[in-house]
Amino acid sequence: MTIPSPAGPQNEGPQNVAPQNVAPQNVAPENAAPHNEGPRPEAPRPAAPRSGGPGDGPARALQRVTASALGPYQSAVVRIGFAATYLFFLLRELPNRHELYGPDSPWHWDLARQLTNGNEAFSVLMWTDSTVWFEAVYALTLLSAAALLLGWRTRTMSVLFMVGVLSVQNRSIFMGDGGDNVVHLMAIYLVLTRCAQVWSLDARRAARNVQRAAAGLPPLRDIVGPALWVLLGPVLVAATLMGGLGGTWWFPALLWTIWLSAAAWWAVNRYLPHGEPRTLLDVLANLAHNATLAVIMAEVCLIYATAGWYKIQGSRWQDGTALYYPLNLDYFTPWPALSDILGASGLMVMVLTYGTVIVQVAFPFTLFNRRVKNVLLVAMICEHAGIALLLGLPFFSMAMIAADAVFLPTAFLVWLGARATIGGRRLLSGLPGRSRTPGKPGALGLADPPEAGSVKDGRGGTEEPRLQGGGGGHTLVG
Repeated sequence: MTIPSPAGPQNEGPQNVAPQNVAPQNVAPENAAPHNEGPRPEAPRPAAPRSGGPGDGPARALQRVTASALGPYQSAVVRIGFAATYLFFLLRELPNRHELYGPDSPWHWDLARQLTNGNEAFSVLMWTDSTVWFEAVYALTLLSAAALLLGWRTRTMSVLFMVGVLSVQNRSIFMGDGGDNVVHLMAIYLVLTRCAQVWSLDARRAARNVQRAAAGLPPLRDIVGPALWVLLGPVLVAATLMGGLGGTWWFPALLWTIWLSAAAWWAVNRYLPHGEPRTLLDVLANLAHNATLAVIMAEVCLIYATAGWYKIQGSRWQDGTALYYPLNLDYFTPWPALSDILGASGLMVMVLTYGTVIVQVAFPFTLFNRRVKNVLLVAMICEHAGIALLLGLPFFSMAMIAADAVFLPTAFLVWLGARATIGGRRLLSGLPGRSRTPGKPGALGLADPPEAGSVKDGRGGTEEPRLQGGGGGHTLVG
């Protein structure tokens, strides 16, 4: 786990790091030779002995998972999806926040206190039953979700987002649905990922520093990032001494590991920007990111596998009528006329019921066939969109679609980001002070990854180099 440098855009953690062994861009082609050189009959046999070793495959795999953070676009869309899901949820429940999670909740603070003492759950709302404290925590969670969505100080905001999500949900665990469980888990996972390599304000700040370095200018001095971690230090110390981090061992260990790694990253970037400790921290951050991305993928597969196999055991799913019943419950019919039309067709109900089971059971087995996986992925996204529309569960559907996004093809995400950037530029092109020419300062959007390379700071050190382009998606993503 890596952490901010005081002098550049990467000060919010490892998500904005690229391998230091990025190849130079102005290398002559291998076949460039003097004109007086004769024919080279051995050219068709390039590097044949290099690929024949028995350990070549594992060595390449190890190099890949340690030298770069894989799936930059997938991790970015997961970050955006879950941050947007919880942000919209908090905004929708803003008028009802006191009844759901605050002092007016039927699940009183004393009852919540007894439950958290028993299950050792973490919630800063259990530190005091003050209304002012509840309002502060709710507002902080809302703001951290918005900042994480934009990718501003992503490492710090991911920690605050995790703390806010766990605190609010553990305050009243009976308020929510299956989507809350997914957000709960993903909020923890995002802390360990480098999810702001692209489509973030952190990436745009890194690109600006690269442009400044190309012009011979020093990077913009950053004070906000280190200041945020300095402010969080005393809070963490006080919470640890007062026993306010819950009864489990892993949560305090995670928070302290993140905070100490922040200090280590700052010190290494300041005093040993080109040394081996810097490389070691980068490798550890890449390993943490890639392992967490694999856990997210396994989590999604587990959700669908268990849901599908449990459905198979149900008699209503076996006879093809399971979908009929929720369509006729008042609680799950935001559009009664639409539900009546769909429920009146026995064939449609049977097709959707069986189709849901087939897609959920089959999806984990299709991951290594890219075409079939993409077809089922579209089917699952459409299924969750239908759940949001027909059953009135928009946040559950948003959470599941955000989790499904980890399997989206990189080419599609790059195309989607380019379209969003072009659309944003067109909307903002008429504003004063905006450049209309792509490629000039002011025209850089959130979807534009900065160029690879290192940027020198004012003290002779370097910031973390940036990953260029897609960074190479992993095999299951495409």
